[in-house]
Amino acid sequence: MKILYIHQYFSSPKTTVGSRSYYISQELLRQGHSVTMLTMDRKKGGQSQRTIIDGIEVIYMTGSYNQSMSIAQRVVSFLRFMLKSTVIAFREREIDLVIATSTPLTVGFPALMLKKFKNIPFVFEVRDLWPEVPIQMGGLKNKYLIRLVEWFEKSIYKNAIHVIALSPGMMEGVVKRNIPEAKVSMIPNMSKIDVFWSREKDKALIQKLGLREHTFKVVYFGSMGLANGMDYIIDAIIPLKGEKDIEFLFIGSGATQPHLKKRCQEEGIGNVHFFGYFASRELSEIVNLCDISLVTFSNLPILATNSPQKLFDSLSAGKPVVVNSPGWTKALVEEYECGRYVDPANPGELSATIRYLKDHPDECGKMGKNARLLAETRYDKSILCREFSEVIGSLSPKILSKAY
Repeated sequence: MKILYIHQYFSSPKTTVGSRSYYISQELLRQGHSVTMLTMDRKKGGQSQRTIIDGIEVIYMTGSYNQSMSIAQRVVSFLRFMLKSTVIAFREREIDLVIATSTPLTVGFPALMLKKFKNIPFVFEVRDLWPEVPIQMGGLKNKYLIRLVEWFEKSIYKNAIHVIALSPGMMEGVVKRNIPEAKVSMIPNMSKIDVFWSREKDKALIQKLGLREHTFKVVYFGSMGLANGMDYIIDAIIPLKGEKDIEFLFIGSGATQPHLKKRCQEEGIGNVHFFGYFASRELSEIVNLCDISLVTFSNLPILATNSPQKLFDSLSAGKPVVVNSPGWTKALVEEYECGRYVDPANPGELSATIRYLKDHPDECGKMGKNARLLAETRYDKSILCREFSEVIGSLSPKILSKAY
């Protein structure tokens, strides 16, 4: 089949670690499909451009988006991509299937229009339950707008030939919209065991980053947005700021980063290091230097449905994962003994957990081995991309015979 894949933030492993759509596309190519990726590139100027990345035809559209944008600026970015991608999608020829992956929810609009006007089926991938996330975070308050967006969400699910959710909670949220459970699959984010793995620590890199060699290193990597509960981490660090044998590494960026740096200065926290984004290979080396990984979110019920990429990369790296979401990630780290859950309303519990893991290296090491084993046997991209491809393959007879 010829597949049009719509992902506003598509990236390859050469740029960032969030490359789910890239790896899925590679598996679809191996199964004999062709893939055209429709995405936004903030670095290119002028008109939309086409290129080939490892067999994937990529259509780049100009646009702007970053984690520091205001809510209004993000909405404008979403709407611009929605309209531009719809125009370009309608120009594509002989498309058999569209795959649209959120966020944002507006990515579903061009897929819905192609279904309505050209009778092209689409699969919709739910990475976050919109609009419930912005509603609970306070970014969407107008009751009429909420009703409109909820109607749009349900329309996308209803018209999709299949829906793929990234967590059990997301799958439950889709089904609650009166969508048949048989129409929904759960395929979570992916570990990348060939990108993140445990090996000897790079001492030269430790010096280059300004770290101390024999400290217990705690890493947080990824987005530092409002949803990520970053102040919770700083609150937990304050009681540990005088402990010279513990260092904290923040890797990434986001709207809260300037605020976090300011708090560290005001609180006199000297054992925290802020770094920007790194490509996959460099990030893997830095995470390998660390002893445990933090995966935190704000204390909102909807955020407990998350499927964070940093969790699965941490599993691959063989790092115990400390989570604070009382959802399926809590069940995961407890069932497989690959980390700890801490109360999102009690930062002191995170402080105590960090101390405990530092003081019990054998237990910490065992959790790390369990994490790696789980990545290898359940969540590696080779396993989950195949599951995704099998879903597409099961739909192929209906699609090619127009029986939908």
